[in-house]
Amino acid sequence: MSESAGTRGGGARRATRRARMWMEPGLGVKRWLLLFVGCTLIGAVGFLHFTWTGPLHFIATRWILWLNALTKPEVLPLYVVGITVMGLALLGALLSIMMLSRSMLRSTGTAPETALDVIYSHRTLARGPRIVAVGGGTGLSNLLMGLKVHTGNITAVVTVADDGGSSGRLREALDMIAPGDLTDCYAALSDSPVLARLLLHRFGRGEGLEGHTFGNLLLATLSEEQGGLQGAMRDIHEVLRVRGQVFPATTRPATLVARLSDGREVRGESRLSGQVGPARILDVRLEPPGLPALPDVLGAVRGAELIVLGPGSLFTSIIPALLVPDIARAVRESDAPIVYVASLMSEPGETTGLTLEDHVLAITAHLGRAPTWVLMNSAPIPEGVRERYAAEGAQVLDLAGASRDLRGRVRTAPLLQPGPTARHDPAALAQALLALISRARAA
Repeated sequence: MSESAGTRGGGARRATRRARMWMEPGLGVKRWLLLFVGCTLIGAVGFLHFTWTGPLHFIATRWILWLNALTKPEVLPLYVVGITVMGLALLGALLSIMMLSRSMLRSTGTAPETALDVIYSHRTLARGPRIVAVGGGTGLSNLLMGLKVHTGNITAVVTVADDGGSSGRLREALDMIAPGDLTDCYAALSDSPVLARLLLHRFGRGEGLEGHTFGNLLLATLSEEQGGLQGAMRDIHEVLRVRGQVFPATTRPATLVARLSDGREVRGESRLSGQVGPARILDVRLEPPGLPALPDVLGAVRGAELIVLGPGSLFTSIIPALLVPDIARAVRESDAPIVYVASLMSEPGETTGLTLEDHVLAITAHLGRAPTWVLMNSAPIPEGVRERYAAEGAQVLDLAGASRDLRGRVRTAPLLQPGPTARHDPAALAQALLALISRARAA
């Protein structure tokens, strides 16, 4: 197929997709379009009555006779001429409204070609299920990318205990919370592909800039200007055009402390996997204790239809966000089902030797409530991928040796993203979670 044919095909698919979007119920467009057409037709009849019975009767008669002279009744019925003229006039009116709308959109700084997406986002996605996703890292951002296609009622509660890389440097220099996982989630939920790309851009040179992402620097700037990110949250969501909400688990800097089976303690998320060694992590905590949570986070948890834990690192992404006392309490008391999205593989150092049941028990012990469901991948992981992970000390998490209780909580779906790495597919994961919401509503 030629490039031009492919381009035409792509254009046709985009046009079809946009036409389907216009037909989505609840956009608040079709009803007003139908009202416009109806009022136009009624107005036409009223105008006909006025001209035929009023002082313009002579002009109306001459107009009708002129139109009739354009065709032969035996070839084209005279009423068809009238319908054609009426249709052309209606199309002209619709065109004028469309051009007027485009001019008004441009004057407000909105690109007309994005107007449909904005309407669709605000109307259709606003009726989507209310989902709270807890965690951090690549797993959470992948989940958000899949969910934002189906609902705008997403609240991401992000761990902020990272103390390595760009996040760690900014945290130490400015005494702020770690921005790295927040940046990833803002990029995942941003309605602007350009902004999403810019947020994740990492500077490769420049004294003081090398290694930092633009998103981390932006959050650091807003945090410095507002005296903390709490005061800048609303501005951040508006500036980045976020579909949903992204909040830190706490707005104060926190240090992750892990207690190991050999009696040692490891301080700092970035040091954890490298210092565990042959020991196992017994539990983790945040210092200082009693960290506050944002009221918006607690409100989102109380109003959620589904609370999702993960996917992500057990002790450095999922559990740290649950160590904020008010968040843990709100999750425990919520009527919404809790879904733990099981990792595909264990993580060397952090969860080496832990089974899937060990992961679930760790979450239960730290949260004080067991997950309602455990969502697990059912697609086979290619042998080459398994071998490469095994060489690094990671193993597939499955139901080997699982208790009856865990087996009763497990729900499976093909969640593996094709490729050389073991990652969840965002679209498949979102579909599986939406199916669980449907099941919960029907129960």
